[in-house]
Amino acid sequence: MSLFKSASVVSLFTLLSRITGLVRELLIASTFGASAMTDAFNVAFRIPNLFRRFFGEGAFSQAFVPVLAASKAQHGEEQTRLLIDRVATVLAWALLALSVLGVLGASGLVWVMASGLKQEPHGFDVAVVMTRWMFPYIAFMSLVALGAGVLNTWKRFAVPAATPVLLNVCMIAAAWLGAPWLKVLGLEPIYALAGGVLAGGALQLMVQWLALKRLGLQPRMGWRWSALRAAWADAGTQNILRLMGPALLGVSVAHISMLINTQIASYLRPGSVSWITYADRLMEFPTAMLGVAMGVVLMPQLASARASGEAAKYSGMLDWGLRWVAVLAVPCAVALLVFPTPLVAVLYHYGAMTDFDVQQVTFALMGWGVGLVGIVAIKVLAPGYYASQDTRTPVRVAIGVLVLTQILNFFLVPIFAHAALTLSIGLGAMVNAAWLLLGLIRRGSYTPEPGWCIFLLQVLAGCALLTVFLMWANGHFAWTAMRVESFKRIWLVAGILFASAAIYFVALWAAGLKLRQLVRR
Repeated sequence: MSLFKSASVVSLFTLLSRITGLVRELLIASTFGASAMTDAFNVAFRIPNLFRRFFGEGAFSQAFVPVLAASKAQHGEEQTRLLIDRVATVLAWALLALSVLGVLGASGLVWVMASGLKQEPHGFDVAVVMTRWMFPYIAFMSLVALGAGVLNTWKRFAVPAATPVLLNVCMIAAAWLGAPWLKVLGLEPIYALAGGVLAGGALQLMVQWLALKRLGLQPRMGWRWSALRAAWADAGTQNILRLMGPALLGVSVAHISMLINTQIASYLRPGSVSWITYADRLMEFPTAMLGVAMGVVLMPQLASARASGEAAKYSGMLDWGLRWVAVLAVPCAVALLVFPTPLVAVLYHYGAMTDFDVQQVTFALMGWGVGLVGIVAIKVLAPGYYASQDTRTPVRVAIGVLVLTQILNFFLVPIFAHAALTLSIGLGAMVNAAWLLLGLIRRGSYTPEPGWCIFLLQVLAGCALLTVFLMWANGHFAWTAMRVESFKRIWLVAGILFASAAIYFVALWAAGLKLRQLVRR
């Protein structure tokens, strides 16, 4: 399967995941609004997500996938299956210990994440309870990440891309059916969302396990002490653990920034954590469809090319990925910057969500728009380092960006409040992407192919026409006043977005950009 077809499969299922995710957020927003209770849930949900990115698709995947792909290319499938079993054994033991410690230490974790919730003691207590219930989600999702790494290495991209839909479906059911039921019982309705998270993690693991079983690749985990010792001593396991050290530091740096930002937001106006979260969910739509899809497909392919010594193929795949980032991420960034209010209103402006909430989410979303191109580009550039089993360089870059982000927060938060937190991350992402790009060029891993200057001018010409159209559409209609005509607003936004895509791609064609050639590459 070609890179474009593989990326299209991942993007298609990611689109479905993001659509159901937006339905989930719409339902949560309309049911619970932006309040101390939604802040409590968002903080509690971030804690298992934080650790999931340590042991799941973050540090673990960055170390596991390149080693797995190299083992498959150099030693064959039988030896690679043994590596999978041993890595799964070590991971399972680590997750068991982590889950026990997390449930016991939930109160301290919530305080570290958002001590400002103490201003609303009931909200703090609710966050602790939900953290305890959701902590096993870390174990489910970390094993899902292991399964996804195996399936992607065997070029089975569909199942890992599709399973996140299950989490969204479970949370939609929890908000729609579970919350009213708990309210009748006299319990806090927000607790239903914690149950939905746990059920979604279990379902994702079950589906991926069945997919692995059909391929004969399901991990066989050893639960005896002797099995753990043998797995720990394995050379492949040790290599992954060695690579995970810098990768863990890199993920830690990213989440230290998130932790600081969450702490700052918890001391701002009530609802600030939720406003940022709603904007984050909307921003993840283009990020996941473009950046995650590219990163998922490129990582094993780049690792295989590097292991086989195919330097030209390695550089060519990076060039192809970066051109698609320019073609697709730049117009998405334009939309977030000049058309944010309609996007937020059509997705969230229902039920308990007020006009003021829409305005505040819009400000946060524009901050993400500033850095969207950088956020997506990192998903293509970082695998260029991980595929070479270099996890140290991205860490050094991330530390520098962390310092820059917090300096920006110091100056911007007094001016822009919660919106400064997304703006500083966006600006930091642009610096991060530029730093990684220059590093790949300087070490000779990536050589830009001819025609980039003309290519960028063609993209910018298309974006200029798109900007004019979206600015007109943003100001011509009273988007928040159309709350009573919700279906009309939905169809109007859909029509504008469809027209925007047509304007942009026709402009690219008129400027001479041959997308078909880029697809065939």
